[in-house]
Amino acid sequence: MKAPILIVKNLPAAGMAIFPFILLKHVKLKQDQSIINHEKIHLRQQLELLILPFYILYLINYFINLIRYQEHHKAYLNIVFEKEAYHNELNMEYLIKRNWYGWIRMI
Repeated sequence: MKAPILIVKNLPAAGMAIFPFILLKHVKLKQDQSIINHEKIHLRQQLELLILPFYILYLINYFINLIRYQEHHKAYLNIVFEKEAYHNELNMEYLIKRNWYGWIRMI
C-alpha cells in the first residue's frame, strides 16, 4: 500500500494516519520503517471499517480506557487499534499476511 506522506510540524504525535494520508512530524521520520508500517496498519483498519466508523470506535475505546486506567497514555496504548499496530509495527510482512479485522484479536 502506497500512502501519500505529509509533513505536519505541529502534529501532536510523531505520526498519524488519516485516510488516505500518513502524517509525520519530521521529514526524517520518512526513513523510519516501523512508524510508516504502524501508520499503514491504521490505514488498513480505517479502510476495512469504511473510515468514519474507525474513528468512532477509536474514540469510544479511548474513553472507555480512560475511565478504566485513569491515565491518557495507558488509555491510548490499550486502544485495540493501537495494540495491533504496536504489536506488528516491526513486522514488515504483517500487512501482506494480515487477516481482515486483525484488531479484533486485541480485544
